[in-house]
Amino acid sequence: MVTSDNKHVIRICLAASGGGHVRQLLDLAETWSIHDYFFVTEDTALGRSLAKDHPVAFVAHYALGQARLGHPFRMLAGAIRNFFQSIAIIARRRPDIVITTGAGAVFWVVLLARLTGAKLVLIESFARFDYPSKFGRMTGPLAHHKIIQAPALKAYWPDAELFDPLRVIEGERPPKDPLIFATVGATLPFPRLVDAVTALKSSGGLPEHLVVQYGDAAPPAISDPDIEAVESLDFDAVHALLSRADLVLCHGGTGSLITALRSGCRVIAMPRRFDLGEHYDDHQEEITSAFAARGLLTCVRDERELGAAIEHARVQPPVMATTDHSALKAYLAKLIAALPR
Repeated sequence: MVTSDNKHVIRICLAASGGGHVRQLLDLAETWSIHDYFFVTEDTALGRSLAKDHPVAFVAHYALGQARLGHPFRMLAGAIRNFFQSIAIIARRRPDIVITTGAGAVFWVVLLARLTGAKLVLIESFARFDYPSKFGRMTGPLAHHKIIQAPALKAYWPDAELFDPLRVIEGERPPKDPLIFATVGATLPFPRLVDAVTALKSSGGLPEHLVVQYGDAAPPAISDPDIEAVESLDFDAVHALLSRADLVLCHGGTGSLITALRSGCRVIAMPRRFDLGEHYDDHQEEITSAFAARGLLTCVRDERELGAAIEHARVQPPVMATTDHSALKAYLAKLIAALPR
């Protein structure tokens, strides 16, 4: 971007679909916030919350996995709409550099920006521990810089820079209320989780107050006054609940897992399953297995095991964890500083 006094200012496009992809970019704010920047993301509760404090351009949701789940025409319609939205965004904003954590909804923006001369920095999602995502495999050959966050991915991209951010937090966790927060995240519905936790509460298996965020689905049938059901929550409301909740039951997205662990909650993860049509692949099972192997959470694959999993979690010492991106932020700052002005 050229200002009125003919000085070139670096314009950064931060491209990510909803949920944990956006949260990973927010963790890098020290790097991009001092420049002229804008986000491209999906129109979700998290995206709308983001737009309150940052410049945001929205694109339609679509993903290749929709075809695998039997919705090819829905995927095609979303992709076409997204394509024309992406053309308008890149033509108007003309970024100098794109930093992206994926996934499908920002593919056209990333491709078009790259074709118009922008530098491309691909940060493979923290959700990928064992192998690259489809988005990563498609955009990796176009990227000027590739960044991975799990050592196993070096086997696929030996030239990528590795920054493993996961860190255990020592010390006492903050005081908690007798509260359970169940959340399905910002992008896809997950009625299996919602039905399981509300049924367990109604049968007397959960003495705590229960708050359920059920997402883009039919509201659960609830008669228990000790259950509070909400469709969506903005970023600040989620953090307020996490600061109070003793136990969090969530899907297997990294954004939900890390924010809950960072807040000192006991975490039970129920990953969405591809074989049940709950997600586009089984990467949430990969994520939750990796976190469980590090002793950070309790993982439950079958909803019939939920009660036992909660009782197991109650007697385990809570573990706090976070992501430390200081090395990655320093690396990105050098990349941006080296861009021609």
